[in-house]
Amino acid sequence: MSINLYHRGIRRNFRVATLYEALKQVKTEEDVKDAYIKALGLKAHTKGLIDIQTDEVWFEAKHTGKHSTYAQFTQLLHYVQVAINNGEKLPAFLAVIDTEKAAIMKTADVVPFLAKKTVKWGKSASQYTQDALEAISAHIGTYFVSFRIATHEKEFIETLKAAIKSGDIIRIQITPANLKQVYDKWVAMIGREIKDAKEEDYALLFYADVMNDGKVETYHGLPARLAWISNAPAFILNGVVFELGNKEGYRRFWAIYHRPPEAEHRDYLLERRDSLIPLDERMFKGAYYTPLSVVDKAYDKLSELLGANWQKEYLVWDMCCGVGNLEVKHSNHRRIFMSTLDEPDLRMMQTTKTCAAAVRFQYDYLNDDLAEDGSIDYTLTNKVPHALRQAIADGKKILALINPPYAESTNADNTMGDGGGDSKKEVASTMMGKSMAGYGYAARELYIQFLVRIAREMPNATVACFSKMKHINAPNFAPFRERWNGKYLGGFVVHSKAFEGLAGNFPIGFLLWKLEPQIKPVPRFVEIATDVIDKNARPIGTKTFYALPSSRLLGEWIKRVSPNDEDALPLGHAFWPAKGTKDVRGKKWADDAIGGMICKGSDLQNAPDSTAFLSSPYCSAGGLYVTRQNIDQAGVVFAVRRVMPKRWVHDRDQFLAPLGPLPQEFIDDCLVWALFDIRNYSASANGLQWNGRSWNLVNHFVPYTEDQVGASERFESDFMSQHLATKALSPAAQSLLEEGRKLWSAYFEHIDPHTVRAEWHLERPDVGWYQVRNVLKIRNASGDYAPISFDAFEKAHDSLGEKIRPDVYAHGFLMRSD
Repeated sequence: MSINLYHRGIRRNFRVATLYEALKQVKTEEDVKDAYIKALGLKAHTKGLIDIQTDEVWFEAKHTGKHSTYAQFTQLLHYVQVAINNGEKLPAFLAVIDTEKAAIMKTADVVPFLAKKTVKWGKSASQYTQDALEAISAHIGTYFVSFRIATHEKEFIETLKAAIKSGDIIRIQITPANLKQVYDKWVAMIGREIKDAKEEDYALLFYADVMNDGKVETYHGLPARLAWISNAPAFILNGVVFELGNKEGYRRFWAIYHRPPEAEHRDYLLERRDSLIPLDERMFKGAYYTPLSVVDKAYDKLSELLGANWQKEYLVWDMCCGVGNLEVKHSNHRRIFMSTLDEPDLRMMQTTKTCAAAVRFQYDYLNDDLAEDGSIDYTLTNKVPHALRQAIADGKKILALINPPYAESTNADNTMGDGGGDSKKEVASTMMGKSMAGYGYAARELYIQFLVRIAREMPNATVACFSKMKHINAPNFAPFRERWNGKYLGGFVVHSKAFEGLAGNFPIGFLLWKLEPQIKPVPRFVEIATDVIDKNARPIGTKTFYALPSSRLLGEWIKRVSPNDEDALPLGHAFWPAKGTKDVRGKKWADDAIGGMICKGSDLQNAPDSTAFLSSPYCSAGGLYVTRQNIDQAGVVFAVRRVMPKRWVHDRDQFLAPLGPLPQEFIDDCLVWALFDIRNYSASANGLQWNGRSWNLVNHFVPYTEDQVGASERFESDFMSQHLATKALSPAAQSLLEEGRKLWSAYFEHIDPHTVRAEWHLERPDVGWYQVRNVLKIRNASGDYAPISFDAFEKAHDSLGEKIRPDVYAHGFLMRSD
């Protein structure tokens, strides 16, 4: 900004760098601290374990914007907890700062919570536990006020300075832009606690509360009034007094918002009473509608990233609106265009009076007005309203706000967002999809088709889209990423379980992008940072997703060998040959091969159920040969893919090649762990039938000699026992190997009945781990044998897994992203 000053009679014109500009130049955390110290004019301060410390405020600083506000406060509150424990003086305020955002809260709002000493802290402030993050996040969400430095630098600086001066934080103003959100929160926190109040009266009671400064009415003549009875808030309507049941929600609500609204907004807010219709989740049809709690978070994010006045500045087009629950939080429905594939959706909105002032129309976005070459011609259907066409032509600010179908076009009956069910089958092959040559696999995804048409149709638009996260980091979506000309603004991911009826456990993203025309290329994103909210829409942390080239994937690291001319038995499971003969893989062996490996997909979603060892090649795609030369690599790949717990937020994390040479102990630990995992399907068998032939399976994965386990006959292969004998195993690996030997020895102590031998193909001595563990469990269940305990074995296997798990991140197999 330019500042004109007169100094000693001489007028000087010079430019002062803003905090935002300074933060764009920082390289270290110290630079971040210095930029804030200068911008805030902090005089008496120190730096140390607490990044910036003054008598009034403690700051936690980060040199990137990747860390969530909740994670930063969790670290800062670790120091507060230590100070409480030691009886030390605390500041009045706590603040977290980084290159993109800042937040402030009153220390008094968190001290009673910390005094309970229920938080399970980590070893240090930076090594906080997930439990600590979740506990802190759940408590502080209503207490801190956050700012984006790019758009609200001035507000942050003024708020913090005013807080230090006044001892209080100026709360969020109630404006036309956030009216609907504020009202819905008021209903949840206050309205439903008003004894005997009718839901249709909530709006009147809300205005009585809002238009009062807590003591005095600021708008006279309202039908309802706020009163105070025995020092507690109450309401008067039609001569009847309504008291609050639980008063905690009232306190928390007015800790967030400032009242009364600015005088300039009061008349307008009262005129918008018609938009405060009661909302009920049940009014929306379909299993996959966007839950209102998630919509609320989406509107918070839109205000954070686009500014508090975004609802005034942008026209909104939801081209797969369903029955409109994504728009009901908007404060002015006259600025909304809503289109849907299904005519019944429009009738439903008319019946429920949902967004009555919006322009609503039936439109098939993936087929209507699309020519054969993919160009857009509105005269083909004349369905798009003239006002919307003109806004697009004039380049007005348009926000595409959508929750489109998520399914692949080959399975369109599983769509989400715009209704669902059989009515969506007709979009299985769309005009939009046919026009997407060069997009590869991504062209089959319906939500990608929506994004691509939006970019063609409105190349200057802003897009706010709910979707799966495949387009961000899945290898098959690289062609889309290369063509997507949008700048990432921010967003969050929410547990798929928030969407009732949706199967699976994975993240659904709400991501914002600013599009640019293709003639103005935007740098391709390589990572995006998101907030994380759980299925109940509560904040629990942050998550970074990485878009890395396929050459970095773990599947490219293992040495793959080509088949030779020797016939092999293709397997689908331990000793189950391929069901047919058409399009079967694994029909040939490879030089020095000892078995096959199932290794489908490259992400955490696929890895647990698509990783296995077999004693012969795998019959389908996603298989590789295990040889005497690559067995150690195969063990590493197996263990890395299987040892990590599957959490919903990590569903799309990609397994990567290690960053460098691996320690031999890690390699050996992985192999031993893999040999005793339940997905080691290695087995032996005679007389398996496939393709008109009889086949025998030789098991090369037996980790013991005959003498070590008491076998009465010779194993055909001693490869694995000899291979392990060359290794200096860690104590944890030795312990697992010994516990496994006990189970293998127990197997050879008895001969099973004919029915068991036939079912599990026990005709050979070189049985595999798949057969050993299952047969022992069958014996335990029969009651005919002394029970064999697996407890010590399972403890040893878990212990070795715990030893391996931290190294998965340390060696770069997965990117740290929390």
